[in-house]
Amino acid sequence: MTLRLISWNVAGRVRSQPEQARALAAVACDVVCLQEVTPTTLRAWRDALAGLGMSGVWSSLDDWTPGETAPGGRRLGVLVAARARLEVVRSANPPWPERLLSVRLDGRLPIELHNLHSPISQKPDRVKLRTHRALHGYLRGALDRPHVLVGDLNTPRRERADGTTWSFARDSRGRMRLDRGQEWEDAELALLRGLEGRGFRDLYRELHGYGRKEISWSYPRGRGGYRLDHLVASAQLRAPVCEYLHEARLAGLSDHSPLYAELESSECSGS
Repeated sequence: MTLRLISWNVAGRVRSQPEQARALAAVACDVVCLQEVTPTTLRAWRDALAGLGMSGVWSSLDDWTPGETAPGGRRLGVLVAARARLEVVRSANPPWPERLLSVRLDGRLPIELHNLHSPISQKPDRVKLRTHRALHGYLRGALDRPHVLVGDLNTPRRERADGTTWSFARDSRGRMRLDRGQEWEDAELALLRGLEGRGFRDLYRELHGYGRKEISWSYPRGRGGYRLDHLVASAQLRAPVCEYLHEARLAGLSDHSPLYAELESSECSGS
C-alpha cells in the first residue's frame, strides 16, 4: 500500500487559510500534517480538512479553551488529519507540548506518526535542544511499528555534497560558535542525523542524495533560505516519491514549501 502524505508549515496565516486549503485540496493525500496552526485558524482547518474527506482531525491545541491566555504567549500548534482512523498517543514529553503531536494510524500501512514544529534557536532555556533530545530518546526505543517524523525541525544550517551537515551551532563559514559548541550541534541534529544507527533515514536525502541543493523556507523577497522541513522514517518504510511543492511558497501562501511524499513498506517493495 502507498500512503500519500503532505507536511506544511502554514505560518499561522489567517487571510491565506482558505487559499492554503485549496492548495491542499489539489494534492490528493491520505494524511495531512500542519505546523503553525493557531487558535484563530484551528476551526477553519478542521472544517476544510473534513471537507476533503479526512475522518480524523486532531491538533495539539484541542485542550485549549477559547479566550484562554496561551502560556508564554505560545499560540503555535500542530495538526494531523487522515482518512484512516487516528489515535493520539503519548510519546516524548517536550518542554512545549503544543509543538508535538503523536498519533497512530490504522489501515494497511499502520504507522506511528510524529508531527513536530521545533522552536527556533533564539528561544530561551535551550528549548529547541531539549525538544530534540526528548523525541530522540523516545524514538531510539520505540520500534514496535514503523515510525515517521515530519515537520519543521528548524535545522540544518547547511548540507554539503559529501553529506556533512551543519547545525545552527555554527556560523555561515562552518565555524563552531563559542556560545554553543559541539553539544548544541549534536542535540540540534539528533532527529535528522542522530537516529541513523537505529535505521532512521532522511527520506528526501535518501532519494535525491546530498548533491541536490534545495530550500524549504525562504527569507522575504527570496533572499535565500534553508531546508528546514523534513520527513524521517524508520527502516520499515521507504519513499519512492519525496518532493517539495515550491509553488505554494512562491505564490506567497506561506514562507515554507509543503513536503509531499508517498510512503511504502520496505518489506513489500522488495528493497
